[in-house]
Amino acid sequence: MPLSGNAFAAEQTRLAPAPAVDEAAPPAARTATAYFAGGCFWGVEGVFSHVRGVRSVVSGYGGGPPNLRVDYDKVGTGRTGYAESVRVIYDPAQVSYGTLLRIFFSVITDPTTLNYQGPDHGTQYRSALFPQSAEQEKVAKAYLAQLGKSGLWPAPVVTSIEAVGRFQPAEAYHQDFMAANPDHPYILRWDAPKLAALKALFPKLYRTSPTG
Repeated sequence: MPLSGNAFAAEQTRLAPAPAVDEAAPPAARTATAYFAGGCFWGVEGVFSHVRGVRSVVSGYGGGPPNLRVDYDKVGTGRTGYAESVRVIYDPAQVSYGTLLRIFFSVITDPTTLNYQGPDHGTQYRSALFPQSAEQEKVAKAYLAQLGKSGLWPAPVVTSIEAVGRFQPAEAYHQDFMAANPDHPYILRWDAPKLAALKALFPKLYRTSPTG
């Protein structure tokens, strides 16, 4: 992973509004799955793993042709159609899809940069949502429209809504990278500030020990 970094520093965070449209509360205990692409998956995974109600987070590759087998090197060319992504399994009774979106846009991704996050350029670093149900798609579309009208960012919101296709988990050394390598220069410079922002902006949703 390039040491130049990819994303929000702490001074760039903006508290996104609570979603006006959200998924209905589940009638019984169950889990749901959501997929996100927001730049380097180290930080995306690292932040979501500290959110209360999240059961597991896996780094991987999504958004490309389902019949294409990929790995880190192939995705890194920017020519596969795949993006560095994460799969989040969560308990909707504890944290809703809309709340996950709010966290994503507040501290993880810059929704105004097309095909890059910070100095990391390429379609593999795009900001994208991959809804897994009609309800998630409804919430995602409504929230992007809400953000576009919010005036929080000086540029248009360009985060896309896409089909995840066949999500392919990343190599083992990418999993839980932030937790395993807290002193890595990339983590210290680019991802630790996101985690600090999560704790500051969403204290009731922050948990000290990550899932995994």
